[in-house]
Amino acid sequence: MAMTDPGAAPSNLALALRDCAVMTKRGLLRMGRVPDELAYNLAQPIIFVLLFSYVFGGAIPLPGGGPFTEYVVVAVFAHTLAFMGVGTGTSLAVDMSRGVIDRFRALPMAHVAVLIGRANAELVRAVLVTGVLAVVGLLVGWRSHTGLLSTAAGLGVLLLFAYAMTWVGIAIGLSVRSPEVAGTAGLLWVLPLGFVSNGFVPISSMPGWLQTVAAWNPVSAVVTAARSLFGNPLGMAAPDRLPLEHPIAAAVIWSLAVVAVFVPLSLLAFRRSARRG
Repeated sequence: MAMTDPGAAPSNLALALRDCAVMTKRGLLRMGRVPDELAYNLAQPIIFVLLFSYVFGGAIPLPGGGPFTEYVVVAVFAHTLAFMGVGTGTSLAVDMSRGVIDRFRALPMAHVAVLIGRANAELVRAVLVTGVLAVVGLLVGWRSHTGLLSTAAGLGVLLLFAYAMTWVGIAIGLSVRSPEVAGTAGLLWVLPLGFVSNGFVPISSMPGWLQTVAAWNPVSAVVTAARSLFGNPLGMAAPDRLPLEHPIAAAVIWSLAVVAVFVPLSLLAFRRSARRG
C-alpha cells in the first residue's frame, strides 16, 4: 500500500482554498478599516424600515389582512441585500481602477480566489446587515411567528439571495471601466428588480401584464418564501402563479441559477479585464 509523504507539496485545490481564505480575510479586514462604508450600508435599510412602517403603513391595505410592518420589513431585508450587490460592483471597480486587481494577478495565487474571497467577505457583511435589520424590525413591531428552524430557514433564503446578488455585482464591476459606471449599471438592474415585485405593495395593485412580471421576479419569490417561513402576511388572498405557489423552492432555484450563470460570467470578465488593461 502506498504511503503518503507528509512532506509532499499541497495539492492545487488546497492551495486555491488557502488563497480563498486569505482573500476572504483581506475583505473582512478592509471592512473594519472602512467603517463608514458599513455605516452607510446600515443607515439606508434602517431609514427604509422606519419610512415604510410609520409613513406608508396606514396607506397600503393588504389583501388577506395582517400588519403592514411585518409585511414590509421582510421586503426591506431583500431590497437591502440586493442593493449590496451594487456596492460590491462599485468597490471592485474601484480596485480595478487603482490597479489593485492587476497586482493580485501578478502574485503566485489562484486568480479565482480574488473573486471568491470578495464574495465570501460580502456574505459576512450581509449577515451583519441582516442582524441589524432584524433588531430594528423587532423594535418597530416585526415578529417571526414560527419556530427557530423555520426562522433560520427564512434567514438562510435571504442570505442565499444576497450571495447570488453579490456575483451579479462582481460581474458588473469587472465589465465596466469606472466605479461611476458600475454604480449606475447596478442601479439599472436593482431598482426594477426590487420595486417591480411584491416587496412593498401587493401584486394585485399592479396592471395585469405587470402582475405576471412581478410574480416571476426572483425578489417576489424570495420575499414570499421568507414571509412564509417567518409566518408574516403574504399580501395576497391566495397565490395563483407558479413561483408564488411554491415560493421556497422558487427562491432557492432562482438564487442557485443566478450563481450558476454569474460565477462563470465573472471569471470570463476577469480574464477579459486583464487583456483590456
